[in-house]
Amino acid sequence: MTQAEIKLCSLLLQEHFGEIVEKIGVHLIRTGSQPLRVIAHDTGTSLDQVKKALCVLIQHNLVSYQVHKRGVVEYEAQCSRVLRMLRYPRYIYTTKTLYSDTGELIVEELLLNGKLTMSAVVKKVADRLTETMEDGKTMDYAEVSNTFVRLADTHFVQRCPSVPTTENSDPGPPPPAPTLVINEKDMYLVPKLSLIGKGKRRRSSDEDAAGEPKAKRPKHTTDKKEPIPDDGVYWQANLDRFHQHFRDQAIVSAVANRMDQTSSEIVRTMLRMSEITTSSSAPFTQPLSSNEIFRSLPVGYNISKQVLDQYLTLLADDPLEFVGKSGDSGGGMYVINLHKALASLATATLESVVQERFGSRCARIFRLVLQKKHLEQKQVEDFAMIPAKEAKDMLYKMLSENFMSLQVGCQ
Repeated sequence: MTQAEIKLCSLLLQEHFGEIVEKIGVHLIRTGSQPLRVIAHDTGTSLDQVKKALCVLIQHNLVSYQVHKRGVVEYEAQCSRVLRMLRYPRYIYTTKTLYSDTGELIVEELLLNGKLTMSAVVKKVADRLTETMEDGKTMDYAEVSNTFVRLADTHFVQRCPSVPTTENSDPGPPPPAPTLVINEKDMYLVPKLSLIGKGKRRRSSDEDAAGEPKAKRPKHTTDKKEPIPDDGVYWQANLDRFHQHFRDQAIVSAVANRMDQTSSEIVRTMLRMSEITTSSSAPFTQPLSSNEIFRSLPVGYNISKQVLDQYLTLLADDPLEFVGKSGDSGGGMYVINLHKALASLATATLESVVQERFGSRCARIFRLVLQKKHLEQKQVEDFAMIPAKEAKDMLYKMLSENFMSLQVGCQ
């Protein structure tokens, strides 16, 4: 990890969690996995403070732990997860555009707290939405619950791993640290809760001043706490799913710029149909038939089946190969080439950067080398139709900025 990335992680941890958590987090980033007492000794922090800091970092998935054979528990910082905190505003805004204010606040609460039960999220969000409403209006728990279920169905939120019940019932000595597991089938399974109620407003200081003195108010019994209906079932934001959504949006936008709006809508439909069934790291989406795509087009998108087939053929024949044909059954089977699409987007971004920094002629040379993989200086001059002296200067500029590399051939 570079010094700039470590400094950025340090600033993010300090801004979100304070100095002690930042000190422990940066120490783990620099040194790798370490046991509790070594962390306390090396950082000069008390054991109690180190434990609290590690609890905060584990709660937010910024540190993981592993039990070794001798029973020693070592803690390791998740650097990439710390850097993802920069994207929190984008995750929240994306949820707002897809699921309105309710979805926005659900994801915001999960990101701010790391992990929460569904019932806790619903109550917090209902209270916050009620605060913004006019007097006399409140947000029903059922409405927030429905939005939470929709987020789970589309995999934007997921269950956290938990301690298996067999481990709790084991009569032997407890392990030094619990082993957390999650069944893949249960990862997006929402517990059946009957949350009845509405959001509550906070009592303002004016109301407190006008009301009875605090000493005369009847004390609420704190001994009898209501049992939590989904105790032990915690949820977190699924950041990989957000990145998958960003990738899909970039692919749709690229198709719209290259072809037209109808083509992009067809690709959007294909991506939406396979967003849950296809892994975020898969090279292709699941094969979809032309008939399935036609039935799944947005309501009001009036194109005939024949026109759809023509568009799919055009997309499959395009040199960028965003869409590929994988069979002929069901009117033709089609897939999105995710890896090729991302490679094309990355290449276009690189070419744009080179043109911005070095000019159109350098961009022409860069594009040539990308296509041909390896070229000698004389070949670059001939193919790009640029004078030898200028071509040499441009190649040296890009070489010195690490946009190109020099390979010496052996005779």
